[in-house]
Amino acid sequence: MVSTPCKRCGSPLEDGDLRCPICALVLPEREGTVRADEPSVRVMRCQGCGAAVRYSAEVQGLRCAFCGEVMRIEEVVDPPEHTAAYLPFTVEGERARAALRSWLGSRGWFRPPDLRKRAELASLRPLWWVGWVFDARAKVSWTCDSDAGANRADWAPHSGQFILSCEEAAISASRGLTTEEAETLFPSYDLRTAGEAPGAVEGALGPPIVEEFDVQRSQARRRLLAAIDRVAESRVREYAPGSRLRNVHVVCLLHGFESRGLAFPAWVLAYRYREQLYRVVISGQGETTILGKAPWSLPRILLAIFFGIVALLLLLGLGGLATGALAF
Repeated sequence: MVSTPCKRCGSPLEDGDLRCPICALVLPEREGTVRADEPSVRVMRCQGCGAAVRYSAEVQGLRCAFCGEVMRIEEVVDPPEHTAAYLPFTVEGERARAALRSWLGSRGWFRPPDLRKRAELASLRPLWWVGWVFDARAKVSWTCDSDAGANRADWAPHSGQFILSCEEAAISASRGLTTEEAETLFPSYDLRTAGEAPGAVEGALGPPIVEEFDVQRSQARRRLLAAIDRVAESRVREYAPGSRLRNVHVVCLLHGFESRGLAFPAWVLAYRYREQLYRVVISGQGETTILGKAPWSLPRILLAIFFGIVALLLLLGLGGLATGALAF
């Protein structure tokens, strides 16, 4: 990734930047910058969840690795974003299988009792999903009303400034994973292991799949700036006097802003239970981080409702008897 300093503020500039992210200086075209008129990229687009993966002749399947829906070839017109580095898989396929079995056996009483025994693994594929990682530093100016120093009034105005640092803040650029799923997976990764794209993954049933960026860097920056504002607003309580605050307002002035597009490893598994397919995602760097769906046991749910109703009737009956005894 090309990174040169801005001539006005010195902030790092990245490929594709038309303006400086800090001072908004319009930038001349630089050597190595991705141009809007470069040839478009071909990706495989899922018609179900909308995920896009890199088109490759090695990946012959036409089913989405995320949800299993049919995929179609799509020409991406916008300049493509490029992955700066890949995090390696530290969880092999066999450990992913064992983690799935353990997870199926710990779903609780309301799941089918034979879920772990009868579930059959249908697919096990390694996938790199993508996201943006930012390092940002901002000077925060804040104002608010507080009960400190109010004297006879209820509120008194206060203001101040502090420095807010956000290191390795992550924003998902995936459409195959929901925002909640990506936020759950992020803490399981060690960003220090990022490097070049590795080869085959041990224990995989098929070649690895690399997802394409569906969130441009500029859009991810806007999300991060909104997140910085929310974090800064929550931090005001650490600097404002008093126990009660209201009318909290913050203005964040960025001092530094760097981003990296990373590919994060995950195992995407599909298992079959009573002819129904269910998807599970396991972090490629921590098999204890598992996301997925499992069937419910309708008889057990109805049984629990029945006993709940019986217990409620018994409580109401005992309460009525107690009231009658007191009245007597």
